[in-house]
Amino acid sequence: MTDPGDVADQLAALRADNARLRRLLHEAGMPDSLRHGLRTTMAMLRTIMLRSAESAQDVETYVTHLDGRLGALLRVHSTTDMLGEIDLHSLISDELMAHLVREGEQATIEGPRVRLQPKPALRLALALHELTSNGIEHGALALPRGRVTVSWRIEPGEPDPILVVEWGEIGGAGVTQPARRGFGTTLLEDMLAYEFEAQTAIAYGPDGLRYTLRIPFTVRIGRLADPAPASDDDDARA
Repeated sequence: MTDPGDVADQLAALRADNARLRRLLHEAGMPDSLRHGLRTTMAMLRTIMLRSAESAQDVETYVTHLDGRLGALLRVHSTTDMLGEIDLHSLISDELMAHLVREGEQATIEGPRVRLQPKPALRLALALHELTSNGIEHGALALPRGRVTVSWRIEPGEPDPILVVEWGEIGGAGVTQPARRGFGTTLLEDMLAYEFEAQTAIAYGPDGLRYTLRIPFTVRIGRLADPAPASDDDDARA
C-alpha cells in the first residue's frame, strides 16, 4: 500500500515542478496557448510515469508499458501539432496499426467523420493503446481468429449531444476481470470519466472485452467534419 507521506511528497514535488515550468515558459515569452498545451502534456507524462511505476511488477514490464504509452502520445502529437486537430478514424487506425492490427483484417473501424481537439485526442489515444495492448496480451487479438470492431456515433443529449465510442472483441477465448487495478483499468474507468464528465462501462465476456465511452460532445472535445465532397465519377453514376 502506498504510504500517505510518499503521496504528499510526490504531489508537493509535482506542484513545485509545475511552478518552475510556468516561470520558465513565462520568461521565455511563449504564447499562452502553447504554454497551456505544454503544461498539460507535461502533467500527463508525469501521471503516466508515476502510475505505470505503481502497477509494474518489474523494471522490464515498466519500460515496455511506458514506451508503448509514450508512443501513443507522440503519434497524436505529430498530427495535432501540424493540423491543430485529428480525425478520429485516423487516430484509431494508427494506434491499431502500431500494434500490427490492420483495418480490414483483424479490425473494423466505422463511424461519422469526427475531428478531435488535441487534449481529448491524447486521452483517447491512451485509452485505445490500453485496449489494444490488453487485446493482444489477454483478449481476442491474441488469437488468429480474434477480431475487434471500433465504432462511434453521435446521439442526442441535453444540453449537448453525446459521442459514443465502442470497442468490441469477438473470437476470443474469454476474459475475466483482473484481480488488481492497473493503470489501464484506472484510465478507462476513472480518468476519462473525470476529465470529460463521461460515462464508461467495461464488460468481460466469453468472446472478449467490450468497452463503451460516452462523452458530452462539446466544442472542447471536437466537431463533426463536413462530408467528403462527391467526385465527378460519383455524380456520373448517380
